[in-house]
Amino acid sequence: MSGRGRRGPSGRRLAAWSAAGLAASALLALGVLCATAGCTSVGYLAQQASGQVALMTARRPVAAVVADPATSAPLRERLQLSQRLRDFAVHELALPDNDSYRRYADLHRPAAVWNVVAAPELSLQARTWCFPVVGCVGYRGYFELAAAEAAAAPLRAEGLEVAVYPVPAYSTLGWFDWWGGDPLLSSFIGWPEGELARLMFHELSHQVAYAAGDTPFNESYATAVERLGGARWMATRADARTRTQQAQLEARRADFLALVRRHRAALDAIYRSTRSDEDKRQAKAAQMAALRSDYATLKATRWGGFDGYDRWFAQANNATLATQSAYDRWVPAFEALFHAQGDDFARFHAEVKRLAALPAAQREAALLAAMPASPVVAETPVVPAVAAASAPAP
Repeated sequence: MSGRGRRGPSGRRLAAWSAAGLAASALLALGVLCATAGCTSVGYLAQQASGQVALMTARRPVAAVVADPATSAPLRERLQLSQRLRDFAVHELALPDNDSYRRYADLHRPAAVWNVVAAPELSLQARTWCFPVVGCVGYRGYFELAAAEAAAAPLRAEGLEVAVYPVPAYSTLGWFDWWGGDPLLSSFIGWPEGELARLMFHELSHQVAYAAGDTPFNESYATAVERLGGARWMATRADARTRTQQAQLEARRADFLALVRRHRAALDAIYRSTRSDEDKRQAKAAQMAALRSDYATLKATRWGGFDGYDRWFAQANNATLATQSAYDRWVPAFEALFHAQGDDFARFHAEVKRLAALPAAQREAALLAAMPASPVVAETPVVPAVAAASAPAP
C-alpha cells in the first residue's frame, strides 16, 4: 500500500464524475483501507466515507486560491511557501511527484480528524483494531469530535485509559492519487515554516513505504524523513530568522522527548515488575506526579514559561504514552540507514521499501542491526490519524 508517485487523471476528467460516483468510489476505497477505525459497522464506514468525500470536495487548486482577491495575504504567503516545499520534496528528497498538497481545503474546524487511543490501567500496550490490507493500528479516527467522544465512552467504561486528541493532518497512503491526492488543510497551513516542512515531508513519506500493521516502522521512517528533510530545508532554503525560530522549537521538542522517554521507561518497568497490582498503582501515581512536576520545572526554567505542551501533560496517561512511543522507536536505525546509503534519499527510500516487504521478524532484526550503539533521538512528538498522520507539538 505504498504510493508510487503516479499522477492522477486530469481535473476535467474528475469533474465529469458524478457526486454519487465519487462517494461510491471513496466508500469502496475506505472499505479496503479501513484505516481510520472500526469497519465493524456499516454506519461507521459510511460516516468515514462521507467525511473523506466532504474533505476532498472542499479542496481548491492552490493556484486558484492564491489568485483569488478574497484570499488573505498571510494565507497567500503560506500557500506559496507550501508549493516551494512541495517542489523541494520532489527534487531534493525524492518524495512522490503527484498531486498531493497541490490543493487547499478550508475545513472550518480546528482539526482534520480526532483520534481515540486506549491502553490498560497497568500497561503501555495500546488497544489495537485490525483491518484488511493495513493490518492492526492503535487508534480510531473520527471526522467529528462528538463521534470520537462517543466512541471513547465505552472504552473508558471497560476501565481503559483513553485519550481523544485533534489531528491536523493525515495521509491516505496514496490511495486517493486518482482524486488529486491529499490536500493542504487550514488546520496546519499556518504553522511555522520549519514545522510545516516537517509535516509535509512526513506525510508524503507514507506514500513511499508502508508495512501493514507495523506502526513503529511506518511512523519512525516518516519521522526520520521529516527530520532529515527538514534539516536540509533549513540549511539550504530558510533564512536566518527562520532557522533561529526552528532551533528553539526543536530544542523544546528534544527536552519534551527526553522527559517523556525517561518517565515512560520508568512506568514500563513498574508495569512489568512482579509487584502486586495495588503496589503498581501506587508507584504509577508517584511516577505520573513526578512526570508533571518535572515538566513544571522545565517549563519554568529552560522554557521561560512557554506553555505549548500544557495540554499534552494535562491529559498524559498510558494511552498518550503508548502513542508517543510508536513514533520514536526506530528513528536512529532509519537515520543510520540513510547515512549508509550515502545520504541519498532515493537509495534510502528504496532500502526502506525493501524492508517494508520483509516478514515482520526479519524487518525488526534488520532495524535492530542498524541501531547505533548509543542512539540519540530527538524526533517530533507526533500523533497518528486516519491512515498515518502527524502533528508536531506547539
